[in-house]
Amino acid sequence: MSVAVLPLLKKRDDIVRTAHAIRDELSRDLTVVYDDTAAIGRLYRRQDEVGTPYCVTVDVQTVGDSDKGEPADGKVTIRDRDSMEQIRVEAARPPR
Repeated sequence: MSVAVLPLLKKRDDIVRTAHAIRDELSRDLTVVYDDTAAIGRLYRRQDEVGTPYCVTVDVQTVGDSDKGEPADGKVTIRDRDSMEQIRVEAARPPR
């Protein structure tokens, strides 16, 4: 199975670091692609076109925003290609 790991904002180092860590963890058992080359909508469409069944998105909620006083929730969004359903799950335990 293949999975794409996508950071919502590539200019936020904490989001990118977290996305790389998730990619590294998942790549032990799965084929994983990391992509930060476009806006999230385009990234989703690109992965849909190549047939990637799941995208894992790391966003501001995942890592928190200290400037706004928002705590991290440690969750990522997993998007299913076929249903386009999105769920938030703990980043430490993405479903396989």
